[in-house]
Amino acid sequence: MTKFLRSIDFWDLLLAAACLAVFLYAAIFVPNFVSGFNLSQLAASASEKALLILPMTLLIICREIDLSIASVLALTSVIFGLAVQAGMPTFVAIPLTLLFGALLGAFNGFLVSALGLQSLVVTLGTMALYRGIGYILLGTGSVNILPPAIVDFGIDNLPGTQIPWTVVPFLLLAPVFAVMLQKTATGKRLYALGGSPEVARYSGINTRRMVLSLFVVSGVVAAIAGIVYTARLANARANNALGMELDVITIVLLGGVSVFGGKGKLTGVMLALVLIAIIRNVLALNQIGGDAQGMIIGLLLIGSLLVGNYWRSLEERLSRSRALRETKG
Repeated sequence: MTKFLRSIDFWDLLLAAACLAVFLYAAIFVPNFVSGFNLSQLAASASEKALLILPMTLLIICREIDLSIASVLALTSVIFGLAVQAGMPTFVAIPLTLLFGALLGAFNGFLVSALGLQSLVVTLGTMALYRGIGYILLGTGSVNILPPAIVDFGIDNLPGTQIPWTVVPFLLLAPVFAVMLQKTATGKRLYALGGSPEVARYSGINTRRMVLSLFVVSGVVAAIAGIVYTARLANARANNALGMELDVITIVLLGGVSVFGGKGKLTGVMLALVLIAIIRNVLALNQIGGDAQGMIIGLLLIGSLLVGNYWRSLEERLSRSRALRETKG
């Protein structure tokens, strides 16, 4: 029992309690919140962010970051829209879009891993570059005529349920990422790389290949999110998902992943995703606009960093005190 209690993460418990509290408040005081239609829309609206948090979690654990992830989403959305507009079959357009996502991620990864540039600076540049390419390809217009199968995927639910089809890619990928991170040797290497890149390198881990692979995965998942976004909104535009990278980073950090790398789990990140999705939905139902929502989410991030830093310092003091007592004993 003691071992089980020690395995429970305090931050995850705090996030779970916050999710429950906000949900109960909304269910009691916010009209129409618990309606099947609203909960279905809540899940659908989080579909793309849910996908993007998966690679972002791995990158931040490894002391890297991908600020271009929403721009990759937008550019692959444009590529997918133009491909189907040109008459390309959907079963060809989707792999082509995923290939472009992999190439965009590989470009980021090459600059970071092979040339030794900082991922923050690299992806800040490619964030503007990729979105600019989207505008060059499509301008300020949009592709609104999509194959019926894509449109149905974007608006329909799983048969007999209120679960939208757009969350299915996340439901399929999330267990894969979670098992890989927590139960495999690759996951241990990711934590080792984030904990100390020099030690990881000297222990035989191919850190360059690992970083490159993470950015390729980030590009592919962002391309999947681009297809989902295009289907859900039934259009492809160069300004799709504008600013979404900030929400994704907020969710990951709020979920307990250390900005200094080496710490964090997907369970906490998923709880943070649920919490922010509920908060945004409640604010929208109360007619509170996007700017105010962004301010509240920003305050949440700052608060989580303050509480997280305080909790980590408290854990360190308790650990030192315990070690001192054991030494004296």
